[in-house]
Amino acid sequence: MSQLLDEIVRAQKREEGRGITSICSAHPWVLKAAMSRTGTKAATQGDGLLLVESTCNQVNQFGGYTGMTPTAFVEFVHGLAVENGFPSGRLILGGDHLGPNVWQNEPAESAMQKSADMVRAYVQAGFTKIHLDASMKLGDDDPSRPLDVELAARRAAWLAKAAEEVADPATAPCYVIGTEVPTPGGATAHEDGVSVTTVEDARCTLEVTQAAFLRAGLDSAWERVIAMVVQPGVEFGDDFILDYQPEAARDLKSFSETTSLVYEAHSTDYQKRDHLRSLVRDHFAILKVGPALTFAYREAVFALAMMEAELFPPGERSELVHVLDQAMLHQPEHWQEHYHGTPAGQAFARKYSLSDRARYYWPAPAVQAALTKLFSNLQQVTIPLSLLSQFAPLAFNQIRMGKLPHHPSSVIDASIQVVLDDYQYACNPDMD
Repeated sequence: MSQLLDEIVRAQKREEGRGITSICSAHPWVLKAAMSRTGTKAATQGDGLLLVESTCNQVNQFGGYTGMTPTAFVEFVHGLAVENGFPSGRLILGGDHLGPNVWQNEPAESAMQKSADMVRAYVQAGFTKIHLDASMKLGDDDPSRPLDVELAARRAAWLAKAAEEVADPATAPCYVIGTEVPTPGGATAHEDGVSVTTVEDARCTLEVTQAAFLRAGLDSAWERVIAMVVQPGVEFGDDFILDYQPEAARDLKSFSETTSLVYEAHSTDYQKRDHLRSLVRDHFAILKVGPALTFAYREAVFALAMMEAELFPPGERSELVHVLDQAMLHQPEHWQEHYHGTPAGQAFARKYSLSDRARYYWPAPAVQAALTKLFSNLQQVTIPLSLLSQFAPLAFNQIRMGKLPHHPSSVIDASIQVVLDDYQYACNPDMD
């Protein structure tokens, strides 16, 4: 599978402006929509590749917050592919931020051993794109000083060696290096700007990491390093979006043209479609997106709940919005460090924040029961076109044009597809 990504790198070096979207989500509806959109476009626009990634927090040998090991995640995604008729040969699985982030409070020895075990589990499960991230200080690192870049590089190389020990030569993974990224899942506080990575820092990361790989005897693995993570100046958070400014990243663009690598851009969620295309044009060939997709799902489900409220009396409604908020209040660990301010402000953020911390709560049994009730109710009636126009105009237009069936699920499909369409446009220069 790494050969499929190699072709995107080669296309970038030919100045073709091609890229790939990295779907960073385990939500089944999001993945189903991505498989549907990618498969539909494959015949006429783009190459039909689907890159799905999971993070070290989300999926690891202990289950992560999804409860899935790497093997279970692979089975889950491939099962969805079979259900949706998506060809497995066009599916690429990636591991994001693989390193000691989950165990950063532990001493380096135990944290790195667990990290190595995790990387091995990812590679053995069939993940073929591995982002190595050992940028964080560990429990016995000096808290008063920044982590030494050479130490971080040595740790990354050590993880690469663990991957290589179990890799099948026929399907050996490709690697992404670098760690200067926005906060995974969005910033935890309002920001008015972020610093674009300097060429000097990018060059240092590249040279120091290459040296660490070669010292570890990982010459072959280094040849499969395809991308570097840098900060292009994009970010989003609870209540803000920082748009891409091509001029600010002009030097990074030029630097990429002197290397064999492309860039990977994190937290591209909510960027305008023209800005996404500019990122790809400027050699940010891998665009990672996650919360924007689950935000679109949440937005559509809320729209369905509002229509339900117009069609059913109080005692018969799912009360989905209330049930979801109660689940978040009952287990606040996934949002309380992200949402600040007054109780009213936090309540607003739990529903509408761009960080979309609600995405962690859809699997909760009470929320699943409310979703089942919501769809059961709405499937008993034909949703009036006037309500669709009022609460779900995207779906209304698609249904009126005959592109989607007149069904509650179309409200969700239409919402997610708008996001996916922007990324499809950005990554395929022949789309206008």
